[in-house]
Amino acid sequence: MEKNFKTTRIKDGQNKPTRYFSKRQESKVAKELDGQRQLNSGATPFQKGDVLTENFLIECKTKTTPCKSISIQKEWLDKLNQESLIAGKKYVALAFDFGDGDLHYIIDKYLFEDLCDYLGGHNENNC
Repeated sequence: MEKNFKTTRIKDGQNKPTRYFSKRQESKVAKELDGQRQLNSGATPFQKGDVLTENFLIECKTKTTPCKSISIQKEWLDKLNQESLIAGKKYVALAFDFGDGDLHYIIDKYLFEDLCDYLGGHNENNC
């Protein structure tokens, strides 16, 4: 009996590899942010992150079936910050969804503070 090492999930009655769902999410993020999807992201020592924009390195995480929660690992964020230096990107974000295609983003406190400054017009109580 031959073993199949390709991870698959059944969704909408179809048996699809996990990579199918990841690629679909990465393409959606790239399109929405006018970025580029990294081919074979994580498979080479020089292509880091899943999506690159002018200023961002974005890591994408998706669930293959709808769920109500997702665990965010600190390791993902630490690795993303290190990879942003290699990629020469000023900002990082972790894009994720709950298997429903509705995207959410995690950003660090420095970018959040910049966003508050921008939205608040540089007032003391920015957010």
